[in-house]
Amino acid sequence: MTAFLVLLLAALSRLFPHLMHGTGYNFTAVGGGLLFFGSRRPRWQALIAIAVLALTDVYLTTQVYGYAFHVSHYLVTWAWYGAVCLMGSALLRKVTGLRVIAGVLGSATSFFLVSNFMVWAVGEMYPHTLAGLGSCLVAGLPFYWNDLASTALVAGVLFGLPVLAARLVDTMRAPVNRR
Repeated sequence: MTAFLVLLLAALSRLFPHLMHGTGYNFTAVGGGLLFFGSRRPRWQALIAIAVLALTDVYLTTQVYGYAFHVSHYLVTWAWYGAVCLMGSALLRKVTGLRVIAGVLGSATSFFLVSNFMVWAVGEMYPHTLAGLGSCLVAGLPFYWNDLASTALVAGVLFGLPVLAARLVDTMRAPVNRR
């Protein structure tokens, strides 16, 4: 149940800045939420995560940005959603600090590379040259840092708090040595 609540909050984190007439600059709970969802649910349920976030893509594209929605423009993004769930499933069923860091770096960096490559490859904002790809990647860096920070924050809370709570409970249960 917790994983589904986290997935819902991740989806809402994409919508909330726009509902408040602002922009989130890619500071969302999506990366950390997908890692958590993938680590807690059966692998086939990555399809549920893809569907939930695909609905936010449809809403944002048509209602917030005012563009026509084309499924073909989102297939790579939807594959990324699934891949991050599977990364969480493979990497974070057993939680360690190193595994969480690897998940955070893998999630944020893969999204940065995939999304910017697609903007460059299918868009018209940048010339289809190596220099154009470089310009696209440089322009995406502020969004990357925000995604990395938000993914680290969300994953740190979701995976770190239970470990911290368990250690606190163990500490309270430990017998006190009195001399």
